[in-house]
Amino acid sequence: MKFATLNDGSLDGRLVIVSRDGRHAAALPQIAASLHEALQRWDEVHDALQVGYDALNAGTAAGAFAFDPQACAAPLPRSPQWLDGSAFHNHGRLMEQAFNTPPIPDFDTIPVMYQGASDDFLGPHDDVPLPSEADGIDFEGEFGVVCGPVPMAATPEQALAAVRLVVQINDWSLRALGAREMKSGFGFLQAKPSTAFAPLAVTPDELGDAWQGGRVHLNLHVQWNGERFGEPNGHEMNFGFGELVAHAARTRRLTAGTIVGSGTVSNVARSAGSACIAERRVIEKIDQGEIRTGFMRFGDRVRMQARFTDGRDGPFGAIDQRVVKA
Repeated sequence: MKFATLNDGSLDGRLVIVSRDGRHAAALPQIAASLHEALQRWDEVHDALQVGYDALNAGTAAGAFAFDPQACAAPLPRSPQWLDGSAFHNHGRLMEQAFNTPPIPDFDTIPVMYQGASDDFLGPHDDVPLPSEADGIDFEGEFGVVCGPVPMAATPEQALAAVRLVVQINDWSLRALGAREMKSGFGFLQAKPSTAFAPLAVTPDELGDAWQGGRVHLNLHVQWNGERFGEPNGHEMNFGFGELVAHAARTRRLTAGTIVGSGTVSNVARSAGSACIAERRVIEKIDQGEIRTGFMRFGDRVRMQARFTDGRDGPFGAIDQRVVKA
């Protein structure tokens, strides 16, 4: 199934199911008014939502209308919790060089993760208001999962079974602030403004063979001001989502609607490009001896869209955003 949330002025927005081809949508308020509600009552409403989705794809859904991604908020405009990992070791090692920080202990065997703000997510076409270009404005293309309830000390297999939806993310970063906050030992705060999401949250079966081992085997195509930036594939995650979710739940239970991110998608092969500016900058320093790429300026745009390896558009739709002066 594919879900989107229309921005109707309410805190949680209006839930719609979206057809597999992304052309049509329908609301099912008698089943669930919001995606947050659907996740809270997943076992109760899943089958009815599936019936509605099948009818929409068959062209028989009552009240169907043309789907407009421009009208979308984030699939979950707010969530109980947002946790972001760094599951691509290639990116993590490059960032150690970029920020001149010592290696993270047990980085290869224990996932690293920070807890971000989850009260004000951005929609796929929202402008991104930020206070200063001097903060080092950067995009970060990621994949993520939305969980149902996860018990404390769940195994990776139990954690993966709790995944309800898969999402595509732009985890905005302010690099000038991040360097200081990383050294503080308390993690990110000011360096992580509101995170943005592609319009569609999808059940894992919508990915077909591209969902394997708790990993998204799709290319994440990133463009900055209309120019190609990279298309790294999500299959190189060193920890799958089962392991990431289990790590988050080691000493506490997770409630339905918790979102767990992969961290910046990154591939070892330089030809794949990058999904964030900071990674390109450190690669330039390593390969060419100097940094040549600056960070974003007000008015710049970034576009991200996952695609299957055969070139077909992925199931999430696109993130297309402009950075503006707050």
